[in-house]
Formats: sequence, structure tokens, C-alpha cells
Amino acid sequence: MVMLDSGSPEETERIGALLGELLQPGDFIALRGELGAGKTRFARGVATGLGVDPAVPVTSPTYTLLNIYGGRLTLYHFDLYRLSGDEEVVELGFADYFHGDGVSLVEWPERLCEELPRERLEIHFSYLDETVRRVALVPTSERFKNVVDELLSVYKNVW
Repeated sequence: MVMLDSGSPEETERIGALLGELLQPGDFIALRGELGAGKTRFARGVATGLGVDPAVPVTSPTYTLLNIYGGRLTLYHFDLYRLSGDEEVVELGFADYFHGDGVSLVEWPERLCEELPRERLEIHFSYLDETVRRVALVPTSERFKNVVDELLSVYKNVW
């Protein structure tokens, strides 16, 4: 696990952008954390790193469940807060996106049970105070360990 402390929403977004630059087709990113902890701001950064047009607003898909953004890779941004579990995910066909040709970024992945991919990058957001957020990166595979290592080396050079 690697922990980064973000002192502002802009820094949280920049961390997301650095990650977005490293992502490949089929990658699954699980975002965990309380409401307002920085998940959607991070998602905006990932979209930037994937080359999504900056004029396109990246918002939380709380009520739509899924927003799709075109870039270098397609970003599938899910918010599963309103779902109750795997049955709804299967019914809606969301699992098909998880192993596709884009990147799946999932807020509230705990709503997934059997459908949660084994190979993923878990990112946990927590409050340290009113402005500082802790971003904990937890890779579940060798591929994501390498991604986190690369992200960390770039991050150290930027800050």
C-alpha cells in the first residue's frame, strides 16, 4: 500500500491525471471513501490523463449510475451507491464493461460481490482534516504494483 496526502482538490485531481496516463484497456479502478472525500475529483483527473476533452464536464454518475467519456481510452465511470448488489449489476450489464477495451472507474465498489474483478487497483480516500485527504493505493496484482511504482516515481518528481 502506498499513501499520498493531497493538500487540495487540485492535487487530488493531478494524482488522478498521473494515474490516467498509465492506464491500459481493461483496467479496473475501485474508489472507496466517504461522500466528499475526493472520489469524483480524482475521477476528473483520471479523465484528463486518459485524454478526455477538458471541455467535457466529468461529474458523479450518482443518478445515472454510469457516465461514459471518450479519450485515448474510453472511461466508464460508475457510481454504484444506489445499487444493492451483484444481481442489479448483472441485470444492467455493467460487468461487460469491467473487462472491455476501456477503463472502469467504480465508486462504491463494495456494492459488487462476485462481480468485483480480482485484478484491480483499490484507492481509498479519507479525511485528514478539512483540506487534506489521504489517498491510499492498494494494488491487487503485479500489473497494478508496477502502475503504483511508476505513479509514485512520477509523483515524487512533480511534487
